[in-house]
Amino acid sequence: MLIRNGTLVTAEGMLRAEIRIEGERIAAIGDLAPYPGEPVVDAGGAYVLPGLVDPHVHIALDTGIYRTDDDWWIGTRAAVFGGITTVIDFATQFRGQRFEDALAARLEEAREKAVVDYAFHMMVTDLPPGREGELGKLVEQGVAGIKLYTTYRPNYYADDATLLRVMRAAGAMGLITMVHCENDALVTEAAEQLKAAGRTGLREHGRSRPPLAEIEAVHRVLFLAAEARAPVYIVHCSTARSVDLVHEAALRGQPAFAETCPQYLLLDETAYEGPHPEWYILQPPLRPAAERAGLWERLHRGWIAAVGTDHCDYALSQKTATGSFLTTPGGLPGLETMLPLLYTYGVAEGRIGWPDLVRLCATGPAKLFGLYPRKGALQPGADADLVIYDPEPEETLSAARLHHIAGYTPYEGWRVQGRVRTVIVRGQIVVEDGAFRGTPGWGRFLPAAPFTTRL
Repeated sequence: MLIRNGTLVTAEGMLRAEIRIEGERIAAIGDLAPYPGEPVVDAGGAYVLPGLVDPHVHIALDTGIYRTDDDWWIGTRAAVFGGITTVIDFATQFRGQRFEDALAARLEEAREKAVVDYAFHMMVTDLPPGREGELGKLVEQGVAGIKLYTTYRPNYYADDATLLRVMRAAGAMGLITMVHCENDALVTEAAEQLKAAGRTGLREHGRSRPPLAEIEAVHRVLFLAAEARAPVYIVHCSTARSVDLVHEAALRGQPAFAETCPQYLLLDETAYEGPHPEWYILQPPLRPAAERAGLWERLHRGWIAAVGTDHCDYALSQKTATGSFLTTPGGLPGLETMLPLLYTYGVAEGRIGWPDLVRLCATGPAKLFGLYPRKGALQPGADADLVIYDPEPEETLSAARLHHIAGYTPYEGWRVQGRVRTVIVRGQIVVEDGAFRGTPGWGRFLPAAPFTTRL
């Protein structure tokens, strides 16, 4: 297959060239003419990107308390309609469970349903002192990283001693540690005060998890990671100060990386006062509008390593079941909307360039989590994962036209510029002009290489 007449976009720049695909890999890039009888895809007027790599996804999520209604067919089909050709999800180690059993369960869920390729992080919830060597099994099995939490007591919460001990062991074995940073005591106190005052409606959600809770936990985790000599990735930064702290640590030579999400770049706390506060229940919550501007500025400066969706497809019925932020599951659907939103409100408005978008959403995540150059790259030998994005059409986002099953989108009615025209996963066209042509089970598990990257 030959891709012609498009503008290729990489993290380093843009160029006019053709791409030849042979089998599942990119074979050549340059001034290429089609072979006799070779299929040709015309990318005229469009941009050709490496398939996006989402480093933070929750498909078929089971927290032990709540469970989403989607599966790997539903989740990865939504991803591919949004130009995401690789997802990195999570295997949760429940109490008393071995790492290998947690991973095996998730691999079995995805095996016959996934449309796109996938890797896994491990949520570490039960690793008593003396058993740190078990982390080595994760490296052997190609797990991309581990995840720890400074909140969600008692299910996921890790105290400071556990954070230090586990990060130290993980770093020594070549695992990067992702951390959800919110100070559990501050969150608990804020929620209890609201509860005592009878203010538990969904509109109060943002007040229950104050910005200081995130900022303090980021500061503390970075300090502990430096002491542990461990690479650390701070997920879903919702405040500019969180990013600043990560950047300052990186300037000191610490392997520290910040992630943010489209919802923190595009939405703010005023959404809770609107007619659908249930659409915006997530952790961390939406912040004041000034934080959006601060995050865009830091994205432009290159202080943020990756953008992930933190996609979570809870049904609208689950989000409205109780009317209390204390008992409403947190998370938003976002796989299908990330690319058009970042193009429209980032690239088209001059906040970032196309190469920045590719660095943040493809090349950067692939490098950080041991999948590069197989993923996140337009170069010979890389997997033939490509997205052809047409910048001309204008569309209106609507849950009725998207492919997740939550029954809502937090971007209902938003206008976006451009659309995904064609998506190719390992040489197979899976989306073409809005039609799905993929195959359940085409996606494969990607064993990740140990962490070595400094972006």
